[in-house]
Amino acid sequence: MNRRSFLKASALGLAFAASPISLSAAGEPTRQTGRSGRLNLSFEPYELKLRHAFNLARSQRTTTPDVQVRIEYDGLVGYGEASMPPYLGESVDSVCSFLNKLDLAQFSDPFRLEEILHYVDSVAENNRAAKASVDIALHDLLGKIMGQPWYKIWGLSPENAPNTSFTISYDADPAEMQAKIEETRPFKVVKVKMGVGHDKETVEALRRVSDVAICVDANQGWTNKEEALAMCEWLAERNCLFVEQPMPKEMIEETAWLRARSPLPLIADEFLQRLPDVIRASEAYDGINIKLMKSTGLHEAYQMAVLARGLGMRVMLGCMTETSCAVTAAAQLSPMVDWADLDGNLLIANDRFDGIKIIDGKVTIPDRPGIGVELL
Repeated sequence: MNRRSFLKASALGLAFAASPISLSAAGEPTRQTGRSGRLNLSFEPYELKLRHAFNLARSQRTTTPDVQVRIEYDGLVGYGEASMPPYLGESVDSVCSFLNKLDLAQFSDPFRLEEILHYVDSVAENNRAAKASVDIALHDLLGKIMGQPWYKIWGLSPENAPNTSFTISYDADPAEMQAKIEETRPFKVVKVKMGVGHDKETVEALRRVSDVAICVDANQGWTNKEEALAMCEWLAERNCLFVEQPMPKEMIEETAWLRARSPLPLIADEFLQRLPDVIRASEAYDGINIKLMKSTGLHEAYQMAVLARGLGMRVMLGCMTETSCAVTAAAQLSPMVDWADLDGNLLIANDRFDGIKIIDGKVTIPDRPGIGVELL
């Protein structure tokens, strides 16, 4: 190429790079002559209906409160979500109240992610699920502007995404328990909810029909460290991969004692909320379970995964009962982690989005821009 042709090609490249990008209806990048828009936030409550009753160590529920979020900018829409299981301490009212306080219209450049999220975080303390809903919608919007899914923006390889577990809990009704077990058949890892007084029964019921690998979530339900150790030893003989949050989060010394003796890794869940908690968790746990509704979204979740790796910890990626919106957003991070528990959308009967797929038990991330979802 001669000098004139090179300069002409370079000028065309610079002109295109300077021209903002959006997506056409077909999903292809299209040029725009300029951007003068503002971020427009809207939201609405949306109750999630569970397929089966969710039996945990301290509660049972058949629904989960949820708020669906949209951020619009120059004709593009980013989707987000706040899911609020009771133990988070948030509600539809608290989320909507928080979101009503936000003035995202003051921002005209959605690429100033640090500035926008710092503002969102500063409006009020806590409100982690509410903040996550904004973070997810912003990531969806930015990915659509760039025309790329976030796993590509982060430089991750989707084939490295792990298998996901599928969650079951004990049910006194034998027919209902059998129905739950039947739903686990397509999965290569099953997550068993424990701490409800029937811990061994659920595992034994599953083992009568399958030798699939399991992981256990005690949901802080074990309060005696010697009994917790005996349970870890029993589980280790039954193809269990790890135990999540075996003891109450306040029992740090007892958990550290258990960690020193357990044949299975211990993973922090309720103990862990945001980035500063990762270093504290390294003192008593082998790994962490990152959930967007606790981390305030993808931005901090990514930082938590990097820090945990730097501390030599294992990393798990989890979710609440959520639509495919938040679950697919989390899946963008899945190539970074050891284990995934991304089945929250499969546990509800009224999903509003098409997104993450589980193929032969493996997390499969959609190759769509943003967080990878489409509204049904």
